[in-house]
Amino acid sequence: MPPAAHSRLRALGPSIAAVPLREALRAGLGAALGLAVATGCALAFSPDLRLGIYLIAPFGASSVLLFAAPNSPLAQPWAAIVGNTVAAVTAILVGRLVSGPLLCVPLSVGLAIVVMALCRATHPPGGAVAMTVAMGAERIAPLGLGFALVPVAAGTALLVLVAVLYARATGRRYPFRQFHEPNPNGTTDPPAVERLGLTEQELSDILVRYRQSMNLGVEDLARLIAAAEIQAASHRTDVQTAADIMSRDLVTVGPEAPLREVAGLFARHGFTSLPVVGKDGRFLGVIFQLHLIASDWALPVRGLRKLLPRRGTATCAADVMEAAPPGVPPDAPIAALLPYLATHRTDAVPILQGDEIVGIVTQTDLIAALARQSLRAG
Repeated sequence: MPPAAHSRLRALGPSIAAVPLREALRAGLGAALGLAVATGCALAFSPDLRLGIYLIAPFGASSVLLFAAPNSPLAQPWAAIVGNTVAAVTAILVGRLVSGPLLCVPLSVGLAIVVMALCRATHPPGGAVAMTVAMGAERIAPLGLGFALVPVAAGTALLVLVAVLYARATGRRYPFRQFHEPNPNGTTDPPAVERLGLTEQELSDILVRYRQSMNLGVEDLARLIAAAEIQAASHRTDVQTAADIMSRDLVTVGPEAPLREVAGLFARHGFTSLPVVGKDGRFLGVIFQLHLIASDWALPVRGLRKLLPRRGTATCAADVMEAAPPGVPPDAPIAALLPYLATHRTDAVPILQGDEIVGIVTQTDLIAALARQSLRAG
């Protein structure tokens, strides 16, 4: 097959990355819950039951975006609520001026797209809302513009509310983060891996230049650029691996080690993390100083020489360790460590060979390695 023909065939295939089954099920369940609430209320409060039924299709389209693609700018609350509402208003007004579905439907949808874009509220299901209104113009006309508020705006708002609550309950983020929103540490600095030296306006200009304003938000673009830079760094020919810079002579504790012993090791060695290893040598987790401080035991400000119990519910290493923290194999490039050390509230990454820990890389180790690379490059 000629290369050009093969390329065209590939263009007809999937254009998105594979979706894990668990994520697909999470999105599907969320959409089902959201539609149950939104359409149930739309049917209950709609002045005409048949009109409420018409809106089930547009709401179904909205649920795909809100629950399966919650980071898309097209799925954000403003786009969903305002987009569906202005689309309905546009179609109602067109229906008053134009008779006959053959002309009313395309005009309604086309003008709805224009109005949504001008309102910065492009929401693809808004086209379905406009078409639904245009096709049912005879029944909707007596309701006037109130139809755009109930059930369209009210139903969409309920769907968005369910999406917000469901995202929080399932460990996701909706709406997406804004560019100047506080980072996970509660400060206004961008996360370390997103400090690109580019302003919000420059990132916005890139989206406009490449006509991606409807596909990506500024915050998403910053994260993608940073991730690409980190990945590109791992392709350099002089790249070091985790095995080159890791600490190999490890001090470990067992899961049953008393917290007094753990605190003593922190004080004696000046560590900020301790691996927890089972009797069979299997890696179980890591204890960070922050875990000990945040537990029911208090560490003195100076020295870590004594452990002072407060409520005493945590007594051993297993009670405070982080089980199965992110780890990498010894041959991982050091660039692969950057996301973990910058974004996972940790200052050490375990280096794992199967189920055994063979080393650990701290933030200090990584900084020293990067400094050496910089000096060699200079």
